[in-house]
Amino acid sequence: MESAILKISCRDRKGLIAGITNFVYSNSGNIITLGEFVDPETKLFFMRIEWELNGFKIKTRDLPREIGKLAEKLGFSDLWEIFYSDIKPRMAIFVSKYDHCLYDLLLRHKAGELKCDIPLIVSNHQDLKKVADAFKVDFKHIPSENKEESEKMQLELLKKCKIDFIVLARYMQVLSKDFVSHFESRIINIHHSFLPAFEGAKAYHQAHERGVKIIGATSHFVIKTLDQGPIIQQGVVSASHKDTIDDLMTKGRDIERTVLADAVKLFIEHRIFVSGNRTVIL
Repeated sequence: MESAILKISCRDRKGLIAGITNFVYSNSGNIITLGEFVDPETKLFFMRIEWELNGFKIKTRDLPREIGKLAEKLGFSDLWEIFYSDIKPRMAIFVSKYDHCLYDLLLRHKAGELKCDIPLIVSNHQDLKKVADAFKVDFKHIPSENKEESEKMQLELLKKCKIDFIVLARYMQVLSKDFVSHFESRIINIHHSFLPAFEGAKAYHQAHERGVKIIGATSHFVIKTLDQGPIIQQGVVSASHKDTIDDLMTKGRDIERTVLADAVKLFIEHRIFVSGNRTVIL
């Protein structure tokens, strides 16, 4: 079943929901899902509406123009995007040497859980080429010794492969501000989270020494400030005094896999709105 997904974010005003739903109804569209939220602080209105295209009066090629007219009429031309369920976004995965998140994404994709295309895996090491080969995904090794040159090669490759978004599946490199600017709100990262937080090397060793009772993971968009981007998804798992360092690391890998996959799925389904340094998920 093919469908259209319309995302809207604008200043809140009367009649938005009625006008948009009536637009779908008056053109013989059947609404599948509808989510909306008004931020009480910023007075911003967010809406995601999906409807069936079968029997819809407006042809797909004409839909952007007609929505543009509706946006002007209702006053939501601040920001709107239209997507189609039969057009899969193209994801590139960046990795270093850790393989748990890479395996999980590729397995979920193979099982049909992630409805996207994965034409490319990029790494600054050769270690995980065998994983890419096993899943028949093109693997590109780009060393990171010369950061400026390596990022230039990466950007050229991403453009050539028509990549829509990037997932850092434990890619142990800091991306430059220039690189990030090419994929604003389209780079998803994952990292462990501890309560309390531990910085530097051997975080799991520090956590074990302090006897933490909760460990977790955070997935967020990458911005120019390191690890300060809008949070997409988080998760935690309990720990106890019985857990060894290896137990904590195993639990950490498990929660990282789940949180990253959830974040990617939300992105693919066009459910994420970025509002300042926060996200709205509909």
